Amino acid sequence: MGTIFEQVVIIGVGLIGGSLGMAIRKHRLAKKVVGIDLDPKSLALAQDLGAVDEWDTGYAPVKDGELVVLAAPIGANLSILEKISPLLPPQAVVTDVGSTKSEFVANAERVLADKNPFVGGHPMAGAESSGVGRADPYLFENAFYLLTPTERTAVQVLTRMEALVKGVGAKPMIMDPMTHDIIAAAISHLPHLGAAALVQTAAAVDAEHPTALALAAGGFKDTTRIASGNPGLWKEICFSNKEQIIRMIDQFAGHLFAMRQALAAGLEQEFEEQLVGAKAIRDQIPAKMKGYWPFLDEVIVTIPDRPGTIGEVAAILGAEKINIDDIEILRVREGEGGTLRLGFAKEGSAIRAVEVLKSRGYAAWPRNS
Repeated sequence: MGTIFEQVVIIGVGLIGGSLGMAIRKHRLAKKVVGIDLDPKSLALAQDLGAVDEWDTGYAPVKDGELVVLAAPIGANLSILEKISPLLPPQAVVTDVGSTKSEFVANAERVLADKNPFVGGHPMAGAESSGVGRADPYLFENAFYLLTPTERTAVQVLTRMEALVKGVGAKPMIMDPMTHDIIAAAISHLPHLGAAALVQTAAAVDAEHPTALALAAGGFKDTTRIASGNPGLWKEICFSNKEQIIRMIDQFAGHLFAMRQALAAGLEQEFEEQLVGAKAIRDQIPAKMKGYWPFLDEVIVTIPDRPGTIGEVAAILGAEKINIDDIEILRVREGEGGTLRLGFAKEGSAIRAVEVLKSRGYAAWPRNS
C-alpha cells in the first residue's frame, strides 16, 4: 500500500498501541513509529518486539508527528491531549482508540479547535490480557475498525485514516459518535456488566454451596469470560458512556423481568416464545460473523490425540490453497483427541475443506448441518 504518514506517534504503548505500531511497521504504512509511555521498561520491550522504531517518556516527539494516536487509558487521554496540543505541528492528524466516543470526540475537537483535525477511532479487537508483551501485528486482521468523524472532519483526512485502517488489515466502518456509543453500550459494555453480575450471582451461591464454582464450566465460562477484563479500565469505559449503558441495563432488566413474570405465572408458551425469539436472532449471527470476523461458513473437524495434528490439518488445507481465517479448539480429551472449529471467509471454502479433509481420513462436516 505504501507510506500514508511520515511519522506516527503512539501515546500509550500497551496491547492496542503496541499492536497498532507493529502492524504499521509490518506493512510500512509510516516511515517511522515513535512510542511514548510513562514506563521505560515497556517502551524498551516495545522496541524489542518491533512495535516502535524509537521511544520517549516525554512528549517531544509529538512536534514531528504527522499522525498522533492517543492509546492511553480512556480517562487519561483528554489530559494528554491538552498537554500535547501546543506541540502539534499544523494539520497533524490526531486520533484515539477508545471504546467510547461522543464525549471524547467533542472534547478533542474543543481542545484542538481549528489547528488540527481529529478523527475518533475504535478498533473492535482486543483481549482480556493487556500490556505490550501481548501485542500482535495481526490483532486487527479482519476486525471492524470504527471511525467516528463529525461535520468538522475534512474528507481528505477521513480518507487517509480509512487507508491506514485498511493497511493494518482491518475493515473501516464509519458512524457518528452517538450511534457508536449506543451500539457499544448494547454489544460490548452491557455484556461485560452482565458477565460480572453472573459471576457475583454464582459466587453468592458458592458461599452457601461450595461446589458451585468448582462445577462452573462450559456455558458459564464462555458467558463470563469477559468478566476477567481490567476492572479499572472498565470502570472508566462505563462512566464515560454511562447514559447509554443505563439505558441498556433498563432494557435488559425488562427482558429478564418479562421472563421472570412468565415463570411465576406458569405461562410456559409465553416463556418459550421469548426463548424462541432470542434463539432465532442469535442463530443469524454465526452465519454472518464470528465475533468481529466476517465468516460465511464454519467447519467442525475431529482430530486424534497426536502431536502436530492441528498443524497437519492447516498444512493439508494450505496445500490446496484453502485459507483458514480462524481456528478454535472446542474441546479436547487426553488420549482420545478433540474437536476443532475452522472459520472461512471465502465463499465455497468450507465445502471444499470438508471434501479435502474427508479424503485424508478426517471426520469433518459443516457447522449447523
